[in-house]
Amino acid sequence: MKKLFNKLRGKTESGQPKLAHPRQLSVGDFLKLDDSFALPSLLRNAMLEVLEVNTSQFEFSHEPEWILQGETGQAIFFSIIEEDGESSAAFSIKVERGDVEALFDMDQFSGIFEDELPACLQVKASDGPLSSWLAETYEQDGQSERGYFYRQDYRGSQPPATEGSGEPFDYYCLCNGEGTHALEIEVWGSGETDVLLTLYRPLSDIRELWPAGKASP
Repeated sequence: MKKLFNKLRGKTESGQPKLAHPRQLSVGDFLKLDDSFALPSLLRNAMLEVLEVNTSQFEFSHEPEWILQGETGQAIFFSIIEEDGESSAAFSIKVERGDVEALFDMDQFSGIFEDELPACLQVKASDGPLSSWLAETYEQDGQSERGYFYRQDYRGSQPPATEGSGEPFDYYCLCNGEGTHALEIEVWGSGETDVLLTLYRPLSDIRELWPAGKASP
C-alpha cells in the first residue's frame, strides 16, 4: 500500500488538475471518501484506486462499473445510480456462500429464484463484521433481468451488437424500505452465483478525485 500512496503523492505534487465528477474516473485514478461514521470501516476515510472499468448492459441501458481497491486489498464495486433526476453512489462487496448462509434463512433465500411472488428476507444476525453493510429486511424488486457483462469501458459508445460478445447473467435485486441498502445477485451461465451487499450513499461522500499520472521524481 505504501506504493499506492507514493503514486498519489506524486500526482498531487505534480500539479495535475483534479477530476470534476466521479463519472470521469478511469483506470489508475484515485478517490478519497468521507470520514463519516455512516460509512463502513472499509470505506471510511479510504483512499481507493480504480483497478478496472467494466460495463453491464441491460435491455434499455448500459452502465459503467468501477472496481476499486484500498489498503485492505478487498475489491469494492462502485457504480452511479440515477433516480428522479438525482445521482447517488452505490458501493458493493461480494460475500461468500458461508456468509449468505449465516445472514439469511436459505429457504427464504431460495424463494428469490423459485417463487412467483417477490421474496422478503429478514437478516438473521446483523452484529458481525458485515453489520454496517446490512439492512434488517430486504424486499425483492421485481423479477430477474437479463444482463450482459463486458470487461471493457463503453462510456461514450455502444457495446457490440454481435451475439455472444458479452457474458450473460440473470440479475436479481432486493432493497430495504428506506432505499439505503440492497442485496444484489448475479447468476451466470456456468451456474456460479455472485451475492453482493450494496450501500447507497450521496455522491458527496466522495470528497476528492485525482487523475492517474506518473509520480514526480
